[in-house]
Amino acid sequence: MKPNFKKVTILLTGLMVGGKLFAQTPMADTSSTKDYVKPFSKGSSFRTWSIGVNAGILTPYSLFNPSGKQDFTSPTEELGYGVYVKKQILSSLGIQADFFRGKVSSNAGQRNSVGTIDNNAFTTKISYAASLSANITLANINWRHQKGAIQPYVTVGGGFIGYKPYSITNGGAPVAYKPNDGTVSEFYIPVGAGLKVNLGSGVNLDLGYTVNFVNNDKFDGYQFQYTDDKFSYIHAGLEFALGPKSKPQLASHNPVASMRTEYLWENMNTKNQLQAQIDAQKAANDKLKTDLDATNANLAKFTADSDGDGVPDFYDKCPNTPAGTKVDGSGCPLAENKPVVIVTEADKKIVRDAINNLEFDFGKATIRAKSYPSLNRVAGLLTEKNFSLKLAGHTDNVGSNDANMRLSKDRAESIKSYLVSQGANASRIEATGYGETQPIASNKTAKGRQANRRVEFTLF
Repeated sequence: MKPNFKKVTILLTGLMVGGKLFAQTPMADTSSTKDYVKPFSKGSSFRTWSIGVNAGILTPYSLFNPSGKQDFTSPTEELGYGVYVKKQILSSLGIQADFFRGKVSSNAGQRNSVGTIDNNAFTTKISYAASLSANITLANINWRHQKGAIQPYVTVGGGFIGYKPYSITNGGAPVAYKPNDGTVSEFYIPVGAGLKVNLGSGVNLDLGYTVNFVNNDKFDGYQFQYTDDKFSYIHAGLEFALGPKSKPQLASHNPVASMRTEYLWENMNTKNQLQAQIDAQKAANDKLKTDLDATNANLAKFTADSDGDGVPDFYDKCPNTPAGTKVDGSGCPLAENKPVVIVTEADKKIVRDAINNLEFDFGKATIRAKSYPSLNRVAGLLTEKNFSLKLAGHTDNVGSNDANMRLSKDRAESIKSYLVSQGANASRIEATGYGETQPIASNKTAKGRQANRRVEFTLF
């Protein structure tokens, strides 16, 4: 065998053995969804048709028939070229239709039974070779990487080959095996192996080696050992996937990567949903804590007694009373000779009548004239008996807190002003507004809201 053919064979073998040295995309890179297809999708989600072109070396030498056991013992290398169309049925199985042409030749014919060389060489022109083969991809499923850069494959099939063999006599004259340069047609079986190297989206470098088993011993135009002839085709070419670039090629698609991507996406969605629930619960807890703090602050305001005189600061008109000082209901010191003030039932009735007859203009602090007679009796009581009076204004929860607080304060002050105008001592009347903070009934009903809209009179 010539040295250049040996070099080509060594080069192809090195490429096949060293395939794992090519770069691959790690499965850890889940950010890319270029080749993602939902697991168990239909074939329409992929590019399944492809075409290929190739060229290479044709030689009668093969792995199955060493040079010493051929009809011609010194094989040469000739050019071959071909095209194919492939339909990918499964991710690991495709049906491929091949067509190629070329020439096969060799020198140094075998000796015949009397020890002479019948022919010096042969040349066979391949007019056509058409076959249908199963193409089995061996490594498109990868558990460690997003996508493999190389897919080894094997092929086996059958077809028909048309060729014209010529024997070259010792004198150098070509002799056609079939008269008038006729074409011999025979069934043949191509068996091959190779690998696809991904160059880009839908473009693959195709490196392959095929041994073609011809169903006779006439391929070289010479019948010597009564064994069927064989020849090899070592080639390189390009494969182009047909269809939209947005779809991955089925033969190079890694379904394991899509399943892993789907799993990670589902986990991410679940994680996001759980995080949203946690955030919502945290916000609800924060609001509950804020409400509880506000309630505790209000309670503290009504129960705090800084000077320890028994009257809460909220009601204490004389704060910072010295310890041990006897105080009245407003927190002020009692005079030693101050007569005991007794509030009779008759006095209380006058106050109740005033409360029951009290009316204001809607949403205002203006007292209606209907309320004047009963308020005049309260003013007379304060003047006659020198009573003190606390006025506490309240509202329902309709409207803002600030507006309700102002309205309750204004109404209490309005009553105080009227009583003072009728002769009551201003210093003995306290007017305070509490807004909606001290309801005595539910604000969810009209009756309850009406009960909460009030001014309380405390006589002492």
